[in-house]
This record gives sequence, structure tokens and C-alpha cells, in this order.
Amino acid sequence: MPILNLKISGQENTELTQTLVNELTELTALHLKKKPEVTAITVTYISENSWFVNKKSLKDQSLKSFYLDIKITESTNLKDEKAMYIKAVFSLMGKFLGNLHTESYVYVEEVKADAYGFGGLTQEYRYIDSKKYVVR
Repeated sequence: MPILNLKISGQENTELTQTLVNELTELTALHLKKKPEVTAITVTYISENSWFVNKKSLKDQSLKSFYLDIKITESTNLKDEKAMYIKAVFSLMGKFLGNLHTESYVYVEEVKADAYGFGGLTQEYRYIDSKKYVVR
């Protein structure tokens, strides 16, 4: 938890992939307070010939782009934290991809705790289980 799905315009690049995975894991920990040991990331490359903005391919525009979808548990982050994260991701991607189209997106999706989990347990269960309530 969380899961990040990153789409990048261009040809597959193993070195770039590892760098971005490392950097995104750090930014996710820093801004969203998510534990690196449970942060999962998938990376997909898409040809600039197959990525369009306003009916024009990125190749024709000589631009790069990305789309990051991250799923986090609902109500675990403040608006300001999410805003800083989106800004930091855009800056990071510009640094490594170069000339970015402004229509590059970061989508922070908040998922209900009882409908999201890993290892066979929901985040709701993990939250409740972490509270060892003692009745006196």
C-alpha cells in the first residue's frame, strides 16, 4: 500500500525505470507518509506515436508526457500533502523526461479502507487491529 501505476511516453529504458521507481518511492514516503516497504509500482512505456493531446501525437509535438495513478486509503492525507506530492511528481518527471506536455497527469485516488488492501487484509481491518482497545 499504496500502488502506483506510471505510464511514460517513449521507449522502454531499464535505467530510467529504476531511477523513477526509486524517486517516486521517496516522494511518496516524504509527502504522503507511505511506507516504502509496502509501496508497489508498475511502469509502462507508450510510444509517442500512440499518445495524443488535442488530436496530435506527442511525436508530432516533440513533447514527452506521463500519467501517474496512485491509490491510497481514503482520509489518510490532507489536501496540502496531495498538492505538494502532485507538484513534486511533475517536477521529478520533467527533470528525467525533459520537455513535458502540460497535459501530463497525477491522479491521487482515495479508496475506501474497507474496499482496499493487500496480503488478503483490508486497510480497515489493519487500522482496527492496530488499536488494541482495552475495556475497563
